[in-house]
Amino acid sequence: MNSLDQIFVTLDHRLVALVPAALQPLVAMAIIIAAIMAVFGTCFAVTTIFERKILGRMQNRYGPNRVGPFGLLQPMADGVKMLTKEDIVPTSADKVVHFLAPLVLTVPIWLAFSVLPFGRNMTAIELDAGVLFFFAIGSASELAVFMAGWSSQNKYSLIGAMRGIAQMVSYEVPLVLATVPVLMLTGSLSLVDVVSAQSGRWNVFTPWGLAGFGLFMIAATAESNRSPFDLPEGESEIIAGYLTEYSGFKYALFFLGEYLGLFAVTGLAVTLFLGGWQAPLKVLQWVPSWLWFAAKFGTLIFGFIWVRATLPRLRLDQLLSLAWKFLIPLALVNLLAAAVWYWSRQWSPAFSSLEARWLICAAIIGFPYFWLGRGLNGVSAEKRQYTYAE
Repeated sequence: MNSLDQIFVTLDHRLVALVPAALQPLVAMAIIIAAIMAVFGTCFAVTTIFERKILGRMQNRYGPNRVGPFGLLQPMADGVKMLTKEDIVPTSADKVVHFLAPLVLTVPIWLAFSVLPFGRNMTAIELDAGVLFFFAIGSASELAVFMAGWSSQNKYSLIGAMRGIAQMVSYEVPLVLATVPVLMLTGSLSLVDVVSAQSGRWNVFTPWGLAGFGLFMIAATAESNRSPFDLPEGESEIIAGYLTEYSGFKYALFFLGEYLGLFAVTGLAVTLFLGGWQAPLKVLQWVPSWLWFAAKFGTLIFGFIWVRATLPRLRLDQLLSLAWKFLIPLALVNLLAAAVWYWSRQWSPAFSSLEARWLICAAIIGFPYFWLGRGLNGVSAEKRQYTYAE
């Protein structure tokens, strides 16, 4: 089964060998870029149709069912519609910035995929600081949102951009903090090393890893503007937020960028907490590594869709309170739990067993979780007094 596991690597090497040696580095880069864009471009089309189908099923209605068999060609119809719609730019808009904003959002996200290990020996660029590169590239999304809102010269666009930036900055902090324990215990910023360190046990099967995974997924949902954190595009309040003055292919690029961002953070979550391309059991290692990555990736994407169909949108004050009053303090507590988990191996036998370490770290995380949760809900010991208009 090793040949099946390395089929894409072998194919890449054979294609590169067909060209002169002087051109091989350029051809190798072109093949990798084309493969990444083809795979995740297809994921974008497939996810949009299946998300609408799943949402329809969960909400007791039909999804798209008119274009092609069972409506499966709907993404093609949507693409043709976006390409043929008129590109309307407001007269007072800053036309250069208005044009560049969707490109600034979309192009850097493609670069983020280059450091993710999709399978054994299937990393486009193996950087020693891959995690740092990933977050540095991802920070361009705030700039793109601001460019779109400011250049449109529209109050709804500007308000939507400010809300979007406040949300992204607020949730980027717990997103990074949830990643730190993994890097601490791995001892490396390389995502390849992070996957290798999980060959015996996935990080999610530790108390700090389980808490970090939950924090990471909540923050990733907000970073991707997914429900219930889709306030920058609150149709009932600010029309379409920073996208109000966009149409046609520019709008499609923003739509594509949001889904690509979702795919990127999902791939990072799989790599950091779910073992990356590692099989869950040694007896299942005969399954190709890239297939394990795809299965975990698809499962998390389904989870995002499920959450969208289940939870209502939060208010802005609730969203910011959740980040600054709950997620960030709990992420800092999780750092302490990860340190205790590491150093407790050297304690006396009564406290160094796996069960004792689990109990200690769970208590370190659990008590602040309930305490912070009560503070977030505004629960107090005093009896509430309600006043009514006469």
